[in-house]
Amino acid sequence: MTTKEIKTKKPKADADGVMKKIKKSVDSAKKGKEEGDVVLRIRVRAYESKILDASVKQIIDTAMRYDATVVGPVPLPTEIKKYTVNRASFIYKNTREQFEIRVHKRLIDIINPNAKTVEALTNLSLPSGVDIDVKML
Repeated sequence: MTTKEIKTKKPKADADGVMKKIKKSVDSAKKGKEEGDVVLRIRVRAYESKILDASVKQIIDTAMRYDATVVGPVPLPTEIKKYTVNRASFIYKNTREQFEIRVHKRLIDIINPNAKTVEALTNLSLPSGVDIDVKML
């Protein structure tokens, strides 16, 4: 059984448009603030969009509870991986099946989080299948 992986390229215009939205939202949130502000950038990924949206809502509710400024969630382009597999090995070689894996992504910025906010976010229990990347900018 042979597999062939095809990684689809996202149109550059979509990625540029999303990055412009992110930059615009962060710039609007930073108006009137100092240069030394801390920004937590949270990138959330999951295979199912409903679980992802529930996790993002939980993160935003936790941040709002401790009076943090939240920008987002900004939906990022969905990453699609397609796999083509032969159904049979010999006689029906030309029949193939195609499968795909979709990875949904969201981006959240938390501006000037205090210690209680960071502690609450680290103690947050999210459903399995949700991947989180946190960066301090």
